Amino acid sequence: MFSDNIKQSFVALIAGLIFGLGLIVSEMVNPAKILAFLDVAGEWDPSLAFVMGGALITAGIGYKLIFSRSRPVLSSDFLLPVKKEIDGKLVMGAALFGIGWGITGLCPGPALTALTIGATEIYLFLLAMIVGIFGFKFSRKFLGQT
Repeated sequence: MFSDNIKQSFVALIAGLIFGLGLIVSEMVNPAKILAFLDVAGEWDPSLAFVMGGALITAGIGYKLIFSRSRPVLSSDFLLPVKKEIDGKLVMGAALFGIGWGITGLCPGPALTALTIGATEIYLFLLAMIVGIFGFKFSRKFLGQT
């Protein structure tokens, strides 16, 4: 009745909604909550560690269940990353992500979800993120890299 692409998109939508709801319920869309976790010398809030721990347990169980199958439910085979080496681009990207997360208390997923709370700093963060994405793409074309 429905194509596999439509089924995959629907499942992705539901998973994204559940993920976003989890971010809202755990208050991970609140930059102050994230910054309080990173403030180990001040009034440290360990709640993010519990959220991460719950996510790791859930993901571990999910991976175990999924990879016990011969193939995914909605695809003909598993699409796994093939690149395994750590290079300068990966390190630089991780460093920039970490610095941005530490300064703002936001990363892309929670920032999009935080649109539901309507704080003005969320819009500024998303604008900067979009400028960064397109700036990177432009610089790659300008420098002749793929």
